[in-house]
Amino acid sequence: MVRVIISLLPACLAALYFFRLRALALIAACVVAGLVTEAVFLWARKKPLSPLLDGSAIITGLLLAMTLPPSFPLSSAVIGAVVSIALGKQIFGGLGHNIFNPALVGRAFLATAFPVSITTWLPPATLKVDIATFATPLGNLKFQEAVARGTLTPLQDLFWGNIGGCIGETSAIALLIGGIYLLFKRTIDWRIPLGITLSMVIFTGAFWLADPAQYASPLFHLLAGGFFLGAIYMATDMVTSP
Repeated sequence: MVRVIISLLPACLAALYFFRLRALALIAACVVAGLVTEAVFLWARKKPLSPLLDGSAIITGLLLAMTLPPSFPLSSAVIGAVVSIALGKQIFGGLGHNIFNPALVGRAFLATAFPVSITTWLPPATLKVDIATFATPLGNLKFQEAVARGTLTPLQDLFWGNIGGCIGETSAIALLIGGIYLLFKRTIDWRIPLGITLSMVIFTGAFWLADPAQYASPLFHLLAGGFFLGAIYMATDMVTSP
C-alpha cells in the first residue's frame, strides 16, 4: 500500500501545481473523511484500529480526489469519501472482501448525486484565463468538433497536464512516472494496463484510420481524459482486479 501512495505523489504534485489550493483541499478532505469513516466502522464493529495503518483508506481518499474536478464542493467530496469507505469497502467486511473498487463506488455515487458539480471544469492556474468554466480536451472533441475545425488540444499540453479536467487525470507524465514505479517494484501486473492500452489503441485507431478528419488519433485518446489513471490505478486494484 505504501508503494501505491508513493506512486501517486507525482500526480498529487501535478494537481497542486496546476490547480493550487483547490487540489490540496480536495485531497485533504477525501483522505481525512476516508480515515475517519474507516475508524468509525472499525469502532462500531469492535475491531482494532490497526487497519488504519495499512494505507488502504488513504489510497481510496487519494484516488477519489484524483477523479474530481477542482471546482467540486468540499462538502460533497467528504460525502463521496464516506460512501467510498462505507458502501464500497466496510459493508463487505473490510479490505480484501470488497467486490468493487471503493474509490470508484464513491465516484459513481457523486456522479449520480451531483451531476452538475462533477462536470463543471476550471482551467489550470497556469493558463491565466479569466473564465468561469473550461472545456476538457474530450469535451472539446465531442461538442466542438475539434478535429474537423483543427482545434484539438495540443499533445504537449495533454502530456504535461496544462489542461482542464479532474485534478489527478490531467498530467499524463505524472501518472506514467507513478505507473513505471509500480511496475519496477512489481506492485501491479503489467498485463492489465498493457491489455487495456492495446484495446483502446486498436479501437480508436480503427476509427482514426477510417476517417482522420473526424476522429482523433489513438495518441490523443491515450493522453486525454483519465485513461492512465484508470489503466494504472483503477484496473490494477489489488482486491478487485482479475
